[in-house]
Amino acid sequence: MPANRVSISRRAAALGALALAGSLLTAAPAHAGGGNGTPSGAPTAAATPKNDGAKGICKRLPKTEERITKALERLNGDATVVGSVARLQQRAGEAKAAGHSEIETYLNNRLTARKALVTNLQARQADLKAVGTWCAAHGEGTGK
Repeated sequence: MPANRVSISRRAAALGALALAGSLLTAAPAHAGGGNGTPSGAPTAAATPKNDGAKGICKRLPKTEERITKALERLNGDATVVGSVARLQQRAGEAKAAGHSEIETYLNNRLTARKALVTNLQARQADLKAVGTWCAAHGEGTGK
């Protein structure tokens, strides 16, 4: 690389480092706290979120509940329902009976994940009931 290009890239790197240092020095007093009468680390009015998404969550609540209910119905279905835990258990049992140990291992790992999904969705369903109560109390969206 020619010497001229090396010196240009070094100058650019030095200018970038200088700019970064300058911006850090000017930003430091703003984060020190205490300037507006609040203790350091306490949220100020500007730091308080203006929109936590509650309106959107409440608006989507019916569809979200519907999707979770539908998924749980499928997962808790009997062995004839595609995607159910029972069907996957049946398939793993059939693989074991046929002596397909690799397939059985694969299906059992999927079964473990699917059972965990059921637990997760049940927890979400319970959380959504509390969210629905909050939305009703605060008069937030109820549309689909």
